Amino acid sequence: MSHLVTIQAEIRDEEAVRAACKRLHLSPPQFGSARLFQQEQRGLLVELPDWRFPVVCDLLKGDLRYDNYEGRWGERKQLDRFLQAYVVEKTKIAARLQGFSAQEHVLTDGSIRLTLHT
Repeated sequence: MSHLVTIQAEIRDEEAVRAACKRLHLSPPQFGSARLFQQEQRGLLVELPDWRFPVVCDLLKGDLRYDNYEGRWGERKQLDRFLQAYVVEKTKIAARLQGFSAQEHVLTDGSIRLTLHT
């Protein structure tokens, strides 16, 4: 029996962030701080392609902080790609821990179907 699942993600898993960056051929994320707008933000820094400033992952709160100046300093699609990769990698990690295997299918629209098997 198949099920359609919609996921709203909180970014809390460092291993999944690192796996998402590796999957997308990004530089490995580093803990540090970045000045976004007029505030200093601390967390796990992810450098997205053609973004002026890094995305800051606050693993304790589960959120992302970034300043792309409404797309002028970085395209939203790069952030969306990272979020998709994070969710896929986090799901695969959780599935393995519960004894499942995961099979990916990239669809023509760019979305990913992830099938879990016992």
